[in-house]
Amino acid sequence: MIILYQSMSKRYKQFQPIVVADFESATWNHPLHKHNHYELIYIKYGSGTHIINKVNVDYRPGNLFLLGPEEEHYFEIKESTRFIYLKFTDLYINQAEQGGFNTGLQHLEYLIKSRETHLSAFSITGNDQNTVSTIFDVILSLKDDMLRNEQLIWMQLFTIAHLLQRNMPEINDTFHRSKDMQAVFCYIHKHIYHPEKLRAEVMASHFNFTKDYIGPYFKRNTGLTLKNYMNSYRINLIRQRINSGNYRLKQIAAEFGLTDESHVSKLLKQH
Repeated sequence: MIILYQSMSKRYKQFQPIVVADFESATWNHPLHKHNHYELIYIKYGSGTHIINKVNVDYRPGNLFLLGPEEEHYFEIKESTRFIYLKFTDLYINQAEQGGFNTGLQHLEYLIKSRETHLSAFSITGNDQNTVSTIFDVILSLKDDMLRNEQLIWMQLFTIAHLLQRNMPEINDTFHRSKDMQAVFCYIHKHIYHPEKLRAEVMASHFNFTKDYIGPYFKRNTGLTLKNYMNSYRINLIRQRINSGNYRLKQIAAEFGLTDESHVSKLLKQH
């Protein structure tokens, strides 16, 4: 498989919907760069520092990084490192069929939209770490015949996304108070498909706020009302599904807990 890349002003462009790369290096040979795709980077072994948007993050074996198109990054390698890259575009995300992939797509969208996942490493331990390592071995076994195995690799990505989501800090009771606002975003992104969990009283209870406090708290920190942010975020996801051509309005309504197709149409007209 030929990997087509074009570098323009330190921006790498990938034209295939999904690419798997596996290499070991003792020195990093790429400049500070951005790209037009998402990158899930697994550290099989080695150590060093990953510089993401000028933030230094030490890495070690088993770490995972998820980067979006606008993240600038490069590595400083301390010990020879084996990198496994899973690179995918928005086009590939939108190719996912509804049947069998719905939950996995939701987990992946949650990670992509939760910005804190782009600025640090996932540190997974125990059985989850062993599982992630095995999944990447499976991906490597499939990469030599991408045309035949694309859907199988896509399924592995969904499984990794599920494992990463359940290791997110917003589900941890010790999540630091200074990061409460990011935790609110994580909560919204995670539960956007379940309207009953986005009611003010339910969210307030989750974050130990009062019902009347959480709305003003959100607007004070973001400049947006809680309702407007939720609607905009939901509409963005719905438009992606419509543009992919793989979803009917009835399916979208069911996925997002909306009443029916007319409810979806009404939201689209309002925004």
